[in-house]
Amino acid sequence: MIGYDEFFPIQKTYSTDRVPYSVAVGDFNNDTHLDIVVANRRVATVSVLVGYGDGSFANQTTYSTGSRPVSVVVGDFNNDNHLDIAAANSIDNTVSVLLGYGNGSFANQTKYLTGSSPVSVAVGDFNNDTHLDIVVANADDNTVSVLLGYGNGSFANQSTYSTGLVPWSVDVGDFNSDTRLDIVTANLDDNTVSVLLGYGDGSFADEITYLIGSSPLSVAVGDFNYDTHLDIVVANRDDDTVSVLLGYGNGSFANQKTYSTDSQPSSIAVKDFNNDTRLDIVTANFGGNTVSVLLGYGDGSFANQTTYLTGSGTLAVAVGDFNHDTRTDIVAVNFNNNTVNFYNWRAAKLFEMLLDEEVEWIESNFDGSVGFELIAICNLLNSKLN
Repeated sequence: MIGYDEFFPIQKTYSTDRVPYSVAVGDFNNDTHLDIVVANRRVATVSVLVGYGDGSFANQTTYSTGSRPVSVVVGDFNNDNHLDIAAANSIDNTVSVLLGYGNGSFANQTKYLTGSSPVSVAVGDFNNDTHLDIVVANADDNTVSVLLGYGNGSFANQSTYSTGLVPWSVDVGDFNSDTRLDIVTANLDDNTVSVLLGYGDGSFADEITYLIGSSPLSVAVGDFNYDTHLDIVVANRDDDTVSVLLGYGNGSFANQKTYSTDSQPSSIAVKDFNNDTRLDIVTANFGGNTVSVLLGYGDGSFANQTTYLTGSGTLAVAVGDFNHDTRTDIVAVNFNNNTVNFYNWRAAKLFEMLLDEEVEWIESNFDGSVGFELIAICNLLNSKLN
């Protein structure tokens, strides 16, 4: 969806490779227009669609990854001011790094070992050396892998840290206001989030866990009460809620407060959807074939949901201003028909989506540490990754 003064959703559809699974946003050719990258699980590729700046996109160009890429993120890994791509490959237990040339094209992948069944990837500078590092959530061995970047596009071997059971989504942010990035995971099987505080040298403290709702599938961070401390929000698939945990700014969090969504919220994103400078929440609801929008009051609390019909199932989504009108637009991945759709909406009235197909997992990175548009990557598995 692309924002207009009048509410007028416009759908545009573009082909991807087979079984598109997650999506991320960035300017890959340095023309100030946002582009997208999609991870295609079935055929082990990513599709890059270069944006024209008017809400339309060129046909895809595909690049090879490892086996079953299920999460994708972007960042400048070699400090050349060109965005690069990282994809988590859940079958061969690797992360693929594809360096960007700055013209919308990418070099062949380099793969690095991770833990077992990596299902979510995020980036940040964990050792304060100005080089981006990678963190991956490994669903099958209950760990995160941290790969420190050398600043030339290559990475050190992984260091692993324990999380809760089946970490399904990972995000990063500075939770204790010490200028060092920390890690949070949503743990599918024990209904917790794990917070791992960073020491600023690329290593992390043992996890601290907080109870949330049932079967959390997606985690995001943002300052919901404008106290300059990052908070956590999680989509809980099996009890149709989101959990909001307000941060104290010392690395600890208040007990959750829950808000209702539609059936089976499987992914979550954070953005100001009504231009009031307060962060709002949107969830993709697999069971309800809807999205739920919860407007933020700016004090850490949220209004009741407003739901909008989608197509069948929930999809991977990313947001950004794709047509330079200062309003946030949406790109949605269609799992079953191998396409991505773009939609426009009027920010003041929120949005309606026409989505279809099904997708199987989630990831998000909302802290802005990499310096590009918010990325929300949805997941909608009814069971663990096969």
